[in-house]
Amino acid sequence: MARLYDSRKRILVTGGSGFIGSHLIDRLLELGHEVICADNLFTGTKRNVDHLHNHPRFEFLRHDVTFPLYLEVDEIYNLACPASPVHYQYDPVQTTKTSVHGAINMLGLAKRLKCKIFQASTSEVYGDPVVHPQTEEYWGNVNPIGPRSCYDEGKRCAETLFFDYHRQHGLQIKVARIFNTYGPRMHPADGRVVSNFIMQALQGEPITLYGDGSQTRSFCFVDDMVEAFIRLMATGDEVTGPVNLGNPGEFTIRELAEKVVRQTGSKSQIVYRDIPQDDPKQRCPDITRAKALLGWQPAIPLDQGLGWTIDYFSNLIADRKSARP
Repeated sequence: MARLYDSRKRILVTGGSGFIGSHLIDRLLELGHEVICADNLFTGTKRNVDHLHNHPRFEFLRHDVTFPLYLEVDEIYNLACPASPVHYQYDPVQTTKTSVHGAINMLGLAKRLKCKIFQASTSEVYGDPVVHPQTEEYWGNVNPIGPRSCYDEGKRCAETLFFDYHRQHGLQIKVARIFNTYGPRMHPADGRVVSNFIMQALQGEPITLYGDGSQTRSFCFVDDMVEAFIRLMATGDEVTGPVNLGNPGEFTIRELAEKVVRQTGSKSQIVYRDIPQDDPKQRCPDITRAKALLGWQPAIPLDQGLGWTIDYFSNLIADRKSARP
């Protein structure tokens, strides 16, 4: 018999030493749960969970989800997969395996344990959208053979597997489509615009914009995103998703660059580069479903979240300098 959500649970978080995963683990521990972090440390880092080293309800397990995992847990959050183009294009075959084989292995575990399982899907399932903003009913505009396809199509296939396990085996699934998320513990070299711009600005380097900077994105602070995860997992069996999770506030990439320059006080100049293949021109979530089902919407404005993120990267740079001989 499943335990009540407000009682202590043993929860598996795959990809738990990554950016979002580590914040999710912090929150689950704050709620009184036991947490197992499974990560192969390809893009995650132990630094993100070092502060939990002696925590009595935390356990770290080095594991690659493309291989089966046998544990006894009450819930599973499947976040394992490189999520930035720099990392997922480094080994595209392994990226697809992580999305597809990883989903199969985690779904098999959830099926055996008869437990809820959460899938961290992505706004990338919409590709370069021709519908704006994107609703969950939109099927997307995805290139199946391009350099981003290993991630886009891998995540689309993972969603297919989740819903087929739900239909065929009655599995309790929760599928979240995550839009751009930022905050402390982002990888400084992950190639995403927020971390790129902040690192370049803090080091006085030129800030690189791809295309003319008119592409739009929405940016959700990580604490808001984790709150949405918790609320989605707590819903009843009637809620499976997919549910868009993100901030509907839309900014051009140039606006973001200008905000970063202003908040860091940087003298960096903005330079322009050719836009990468299949880079979406617009990306903004319709979160009507999340508001209705979860009673959730982002609460942290971009300027405030950027300030906290800039502080994190400033300290990271200072620590690196002090560590040099």
